[in-house]
Amino acid sequence: MFNIASGIVKNACSVLVVAFLVLALAQVRTANGDSQMEQINNIFLNLISKHEPGAAVLVVKDGNIVFERGYGVADLGLQRPINARTNFRLASVTKQFTGMAIMLLAHDGKLRYEDRLTDIFPDFPEYGKSITIRHLLNHSSGLLNYEDLMPTYAADTPVEQIQIKDAAVLDLLINQRTTKFTPGAKWDYSNSGYVLLGLIVEKMSGKPFRQFLHDRIFFPLKMKRTLVFERGKNEVSDRAFGHTKELDGWHQTDQSPTSATQGDGGIYSSLEDLARWDRSLRERTLLSDKEMQPALTPVRVPGGSVTQPDGTPADYGFGWFLNPYKGHARMWHYGETVGFRTTIQRFLDDRLTVIVLCNRADLDASELALKVADLYLAKRS
Repeated sequence: MFNIASGIVKNACSVLVVAFLVLALAQVRTANGDSQMEQINNIFLNLISKHEPGAAVLVVKDGNIVFERGYGVADLGLQRPINARTNFRLASVTKQFTGMAIMLLAHDGKLRYEDRLTDIFPDFPEYGKSITIRHLLNHSSGLLNYEDLMPTYAADTPVEQIQIKDAAVLDLLINQRTTKFTPGAKWDYSNSGYVLLGLIVEKMSGKPFRQFLHDRIFFPLKMKRTLVFERGKNEVSDRAFGHTKELDGWHQTDQSPTSATQGDGGIYSSLEDLARWDRSLRERTLLSDKEMQPALTPVRVPGGSVTQPDGTPADYGFGWFLNPYKGHARMWHYGETVGFRTTIQRFLDDRLTVIVLCNRADLDASELALKVADLYLAKRS
């Protein structure tokens, strides 16, 4: 009896020790999680006051939302606090959706990546015979910048009167007779190329760009509040307005002459919807692994390494930068337009996504997102 009782006591002690260790480990994990959340919170609280334009921040780890918070206000007049449903102009973060639309049309058999501009737009001049859809997608087309071709206007002209739209961009490019370089010979970031891709989506699908994206991307993924904005045709719910800080304070700077184009930067979205977009990319909801590979294959040009004007790496696929960060595989993009700074950073092997959306021009969304990412990324030798 004594030995049996002794064994029971020993087993009970073992169970208690295991339970204590499990509880202690859970507390450590919780403490680490709380510490990360506190550090993220402090990054943004130190930059953004309660009543000024701000930012929305999302962190997804291993498929779970571990941080989601808004800072500041969506507009200065009504002082609406920014939250997970606040819709920001994505600017060039739009390009990944335009790229996906083109890939969906390739999936449908409506186009091929080697189709040429003159195959799609017969009125395009001779130089269009050398430019393929693939060149447009990976920024190696050599197209002239439509921003440099736009007419000038008096400084006091209302911006809505001088905003260029996609069809007008096509007209500007049709009236040119050359490119910056032989298509495929160099890499040069091109908003012109992505405007044309938006028009290609329209022509090859038979639907307006905004409708195709709704039907094939936003609706299937339940991104209910995301849209391609066209003034007079739809409205942005819970809209954040862009701002710039001057010496005399904050000014609403929400629109510019180039804010009405679509394929290069016309989408509005929120943290709530972008979390769904991130999940669809992770789970390959819209396209298979094989179909996604062209988007995740960096362009190679005869000149060698691909770099941005500031000298930083610019490995680029279809609507995504692909250069790693501190040894971590990554697909990412940033957006910059008047009054907005945005970014999505997806660390593939780490199963980590950080999204930062700002409705003010003085913050570097990519830099802030990488500060957040550093709290989660394991060090690489």
